Amino acid sequence: MAVEKSYYMTQEGKDKLENELHYLKTERRQEVVERIKIARGFGDLSENSEYDAAKDEQAFVESRIAQVENMIRNAVIIENDNQNPNIVSLGKSVTFQELPDGDEETYTIVGSAEADPFEGKISNDSPIAKSLLGREIGEEITVPTPGGDMNVKILNVE
Repeated sequence: MAVEKSYYMTQEGKDKLENELHYLKTERRQEVVERIKIARGFGDLSENSEYDAAKDEQAFVESRIAQVENMIRNAVIIENDNQNPNIVSLGKSVTFQELPDGDEETYTIVGSAEADPFEGKISNDSPIAKSLLGREIGEEITVPTPGGDMNVKILNVE
């Protein structure tokens, strides 16, 4: 049997997934069933684009439900360890500056399940996070990126 993947996330991220799952099962699923019923009333199903679209949407919703259930089942909640507050770890926000004179950037390192770069949350699987994890305030590190190596200095960890 295959080993299940662990999904690292904050409690907030898990709660968000549980809310999405509840919505998908209680509201979204019913909306799609109604669309299928309406589309059936349009006649011949072999040439009914509304029916095909509704069935495709149903497949998407059911697939997303299974995916979210799996993520919740295999969730590993990130607990901030306060043993060394200066070390970058999962669940912490890190501020760094691109060297020699770049702007400061702050990101929270989270599991891939709740990564959202637009909200300042990057996946622990990203090149930046992989380079930062386990490092301390004041360290200068090289981050491999598709556009070439980037040198950064860690300014703060929260």
